[in-house]
Amino acid sequence: MSLAREAAAGNGVATGRLLRMLTPRLGGVVRAIMGAGHPDRDDALQLTLIGFVQALAAFRGECDPAGYAATIAVRTALAARKRARLRDSREEPMHAEALEPASPGQLAEAHRRQEILRELLAAIPTEQGETLAMRVVLGWSLEEIAAHSRAPVNTVRSRLRLAKEALRRRIEADAGLLEALEVES
Repeated sequence: MSLAREAAAGNGVATGRLLRMLTPRLGGVVRAIMGAGHPDRDDALQLTLIGFVQALAAFRGECDPAGYAATIAVRTALAARKRARLRDSREEPMHAEALEPASPGQLAEAHRRQEILRELLAAIPTEQGETLAMRVVLGWSLEEIAAHSRAPVNTVRSRLRLAKEALRRRIEADAGLLEALEVES
């Protein structure tokens, strides 16, 4: 906590130490949201670190700096995925072959499902996507999400419910998505 205060006060050495300490965790958050092979993953991590340094002045020390930074990472990664999806949709239309796994096996199918879920997450409203990512990817409690998003717990519950409903509607409306997301037991 004192390291974060020193960094917020403009101490460059403290800022460097804090960033070195948080980068592996933030990289994991960005990778979980965007996928390990996403071409914009490193850029999103860089933007996360820049955003965190810029936001340090507003950091009041009411929570762990790592949690504060993780929230920034979730938002940055979701925004980067949305930008990439928009850019890709402009550059070339998606072909059915692009959804086919590169190699056979369960690992390829799991990767395919993860990518579809990431795309679905990027397609819902930002607040809902952030809340769902904090809950599912980071494993945060409703209270932790409420504290980090500065929203009442009931708002967090509503965002989770709305996110799940939006995802369910999109999946049920597309038989191909439903089939791709089914896991054989």
